[in-house]
Amino acid sequence: MILSFGGPEHHDHVRPFLENVTRGRGIPPERLDEVEVHYHHLGGVSPLNALNREIINNVEEELSARGRDLPVYFGNRNWHPFIEETVEEMVGDGITHVYVFATSAWGGSSGCRQYDEDIERALNHLERKDLPRLTMVKLRQFFDHPGFINPSVESVKRAFSQFSREDTPRLVFTGHSIPTAADEHSGVPADGTLYSNQIRATCAIIAERLGIPNYDLVWQSRSGSPHTPWLEPDIVDHARDLHERGINDLVVYPVGFISDHTEVVWDLDNELKVAADEWGMTIVRAATVGPTPDFTAMIVDLIEEYEAGEAPLRIKGPITVALRGCSLNGAPCAEGCCVSARPMHGNGHGSSKHGHTAHAHEAEGHR
Repeated sequence: MILSFGGPEHHDHVRPFLENVTRGRGIPPERLDEVEVHYHHLGGVSPLNALNREIINNVEEELSARGRDLPVYFGNRNWHPFIEETVEEMVGDGITHVYVFATSAWGGSSGCRQYDEDIERALNHLERKDLPRLTMVKLRQFFDHPGFINPSVESVKRAFSQFSREDTPRLVFTGHSIPTAADEHSGVPADGTLYSNQIRATCAIIAERLGIPNYDLVWQSRSGSPHTPWLEPDIVDHARDLHERGINDLVVYPVGFISDHTEVVWDLDNELKVAADEWGMTIVRAATVGPTPDFTAMIVDLIEEYEAGEAPLRIKGPITVALRGCSLNGAPCAEGCCVSARPMHGNGHGSSKHGHTAHAHEAEGHR
């Protein structure tokens, strides 16, 4: 099962989708009104479900090429096909054991633990309906797997190639901002700030592969109360700072995300681009890696790695950080992992500096 965040596929879907995302978080309706405008501006359709279906088709082809007869299913947290619908379909098809690939490379509550909770909720759904129970294995995190790193390197290379040899663009990575308290509670206590450390480790590997000693990691998609500390700096603020320092050519790679979904498109291709155009900056955004052959092969590799009981395949980089995420039937991947890590979106009673108030977009990259 490819398990993801979900997204609307029609104008009529937008409001109920946003209500699903924000349920229980105390976000006022007027805040959702503002976010709803973003989706309608983009046609009322999130690219996320279509991108995930492309990944599913690619995985089916990869499995077939390896001579493996494994059906691939699609489940979501916040929109159809909901994971509860998917597990019912699987039981009806006679499935008993499931590998779950969550579309997030990272640790943390929304990036990892909430997918365990989705699995637990789906299994409880089957139990309530007196349906057979599934055995569900969530595959591990993949932030330093070659299938994630290698296509990332190639994507950034392509972005740099759009500049002339005389230009010296600055490489800027972006990850999804979260409250600093959530970052501090990601992983187990010994991991420290697991979420941001994993992203830093990935950036360091990519930059090392490219031979780029100087680069920046900044954050995007902040939401919630302006009084709650979040990971900083924001990408738009950082671009302004670079401009004021005379740096006007940037390659921006949204490393924290695996697909070019609404959050990436809105925050980088709209908000950042508008600001950059005003300042006379040239920004080339590198594409995310979701549809690439290497990424597809990685998903199947993770299954086979688990089946063989092999040590995780990882690229060693300058920063050493813990690898977690593999779990059974919705249990935490480690004792004490990601406790007290929420809320990840803040309380919604405020807005970010750049207008993405109560940002209920897909957080598919880290969530």
